[in-house]
Amino acid sequence: MKSQIFKLIGILVGSFALISMISNKSILQEPWEAPAKYVKMENPFANTSDDDNIGRTLYSKHCKSCHGSKGKGDGTKAESIDTPMPDFSNASFLKQSDGSLYYKTFIGRDDMPSFEKKITDEEERWLVVNYLKTLK
Repeated sequence: MKSQIFKLIGILVGSFALISMISNKSILQEPWEAPAKYVKMENPFANTSDDDNIGRTLYSKHCKSCHGSKGKGDGTKAESIDTPMPDFSNASFLKQSDGSLYYKTFIGRDDMPSFEKKITDEEERWLVVNYLKTLK
């Protein structure tokens, strides 16, 4: 009888541990796909001679604390966030369209906040996207 109780307790503890791991957001999070409308968006400032410093300054102000100074996902706040941080130098990140990056950067989801109200100027938004692509 005693061994059956220990087995039952073991099964319950194991089940609880398994459920806890499965419910972790980083495990369950689906791939982040931008809507087709954004994927197809053209970057009107892709070939601009505008100063890189605007994108870099905005990145430093709004993104660096989580994504790190070189976009490796190693910012000071990164460890406190459940969602895995992408590496902006990774080939799979860099192959995304500018429109996809625009969507993910300014619309956000889960731990990635929306920056629509913080960076309202359209040109500045695209300059951040341009800067992200220099972190390769």
